[in-house]
Parts: sequence; C-alpha cells; structure tokens
Amino acid sequence: MSAKLEKLKSALTSALGGRIVGLIEALGELMLVVDAKDYTATAQRLRDDPAIRFEQLIDLCGVDYSGYGEGGWDGRRFAVVSHLLSLAHNWRLRLRVFASDDNFPVLDSLTEIWPNASWYEREAFDLFGIIFTGHADLRRILTDYGFVGHPFRKDFPLSGNVEMRYDPEQKRVIYQPVTIEPREITPRVIREDEFGDLGPRK
Repeated sequence: MSAKLEKLKSALTSALGGRIVGLIEALGELMLVVDAKDYTATAQRLRDDPAIRFEQLIDLCGVDYSGYGEGGWDGRRFAVVSHLLSLAHNWRLRLRVFASDDNFPVLDSLTEIWPNASWYEREAFDLFGIIFTGHADLRRILTDYGFVGHPFRKDFPLSGNVEMRYDPEQKRVIYQPVTIEPREITPRVIREDEFGDLGPRK
C-alpha cells in the first residue's frame, strides 16, 4: 500500500472508528464499507471532516450482486457505490453500502450532502429498483414512466416483460406482453487455431 493510501486509511480510521465495516484496497484505491444505518452520518463526516474532506461526489451507482463471483455470492444482493473525490487532499474513495432488504431495497438519500446525487439516485432507482428515502423527486430517468420492472437487475428478462407499440385502431400507444422469441444475442463463434493464417508471404 502506498504512503498516500496509508495516510488516507489512517485518517478514515481516526474519523469514523466503529462505523467502518470494511476498508479494502483494490485497483490503487480504498473502498470503505459501512452499514445502511450509518450511511448518511458517514457521508456527512467524509465531506466535513477537515482531515479527509471529500467535497465532491463523482458518481453513484447501484449494483446487483446476485450470482456474483465464481462460488456465488452469499451476502446482501443490492448495494450502492459512491465515488468520492477530495480536492483538498487529492485522493479518491469508494463508499459502498448494502440495502438490508433484498426484496425491497431502501437506503437514505445523499442529496442533502451532495446535491448532484439526485440524478444518480434516480438512475439507480430506475435501473435497479433501489428506493432512496428523503429524495425529493424519485422518479424514472431513463425508461418510460409506464415501464414495468428494473432492467439492470440480473433476473430481468433480456427481452423485457412488456412491449410498447402504437395501435392505429385505438389511436394511442399500448403496452402488451412481449411477443419476441428468446434468442442468443451474441452467437458463439469457435474458430480453428490457424483461422486467418495465410501462411508465409513470397
């Protein structure tokens, strides 16, 4: 671990103490894991503590861990990962928190701490179905308002649940069950070892 990461790790341990569930080094950065109950308090401390001072939220995204890894995943299914930047100290941090209920994932909103979280949380709600309490305008952002389901969940069918089309008889857009036959999207191509080898040139 580099001296810079050691310094950040020490500062985080000092500032957050018992709130830290995990502090993992990966890809040259630290990932801080906290419980859902400590999420907003931790985020507030990360922003305001002068020793760490993460003023900027770079990104926030949802993650569906079902089926994750070689041996399978036995932890919570849905998480939110925030990417933070400290301009004062020139370091980065990933903050991860798991929703406690896999069937109805709910987490606190970070919009009071970093206002730009609004759009990212709407995206995580739309694509993963994660609810953010305290969000002032939690509605779909990428899919249609009448869309059924959350397309980034790993159990969402590749062809969707419903399709939309214009009905000339009713003179309006209607939704109906999907009529597309399931198919393999990316065909598997197996080439011979020497495929494309033209041999030595004269």
